[in-house]
Amino acid sequence: MLAKFNLKAASTTLSGISAARFSLQSRRFSAAAALRSDAIFVHRDTSENNPNIPFEFNSKSMDEAQRIVAKYPPQYKKAAMIPLLHLAQKQNGWTSISVMNYIAKFLQVPPMRVYEVATFYTMFNRSPVGKYFLQVCTTTPCQLCGSSKIVETIENHLGIKVGETTSDKLFTLVEVECAGACINAPVISVNDDYFEDLTPEATVKLLDDLKAGNAVKRGPVSGRNNCEPQGGLTSLTTPPTGPGFMVRDDL
Repeated sequence: MLAKFNLKAASTTLSGISAARFSLQSRRFSAAAALRSDAIFVHRDTSENNPNIPFEFNSKSMDEAQRIVAKYPPQYKKAAMIPLLHLAQKQNGWTSISVMNYIAKFLQVPPMRVYEVATFYTMFNRSPVGKYFLQVCTTTPCQLCGSSKIVETIENHLGIKVGETTSDKLFTLVEVECAGACINAPVISVNDDYFEDLTPEATVKLLDDLKAGNAVKRGPVSGRNNCEPQGGLTSLTTPPTGPGFMVRDDL
């Protein structure tokens, strides 16, 4: 009886040690809470997003779609799926289930093939967005240049939080990863246009101009030309030399 008890106790002790080792090996490297994606990967029919809502390309989009598909061999036209989804989203404003089903029918592929692509790429908005889709880059370079203040400014000025849309359906605010404009940080993408070198004051003016329907100039708001240095050019300040420069006369 004593032997059985000791065997059981030893087994319990070993199990505890193994659990402790596993706990140590699988501990988290960060004490902060994990951020969850706000993307939608599962479809549920709603009054604004269900297969009974019709969608098809208008005449302008159809012409563009035919030009896109013509770039691919007939047996590989499904390779046009991403540009066609982007085209459909530009027309519809977002990528609904009807949009995905239409693209599947257009390319003659199973709808699941389109669902797989549309749910993988976050560039496809699976829920309605405002007229002006504000994408604020908050990756490290923009963060170091003040993107947090830009997000805070937008939230305070529009009265919404990240992931929300204003009640007038004009603005939707989201955070995105690198926008590829690090040298012009911080940056906001408004639909397809970039607005760079932002400050809180310039951001408020941009939002007010968009709301009022005023024309806005895309690119750096600081006045510099594209990606040129803030203080002006420091190289390539003279006209380039012509052919034959520094070449021997006898050659």
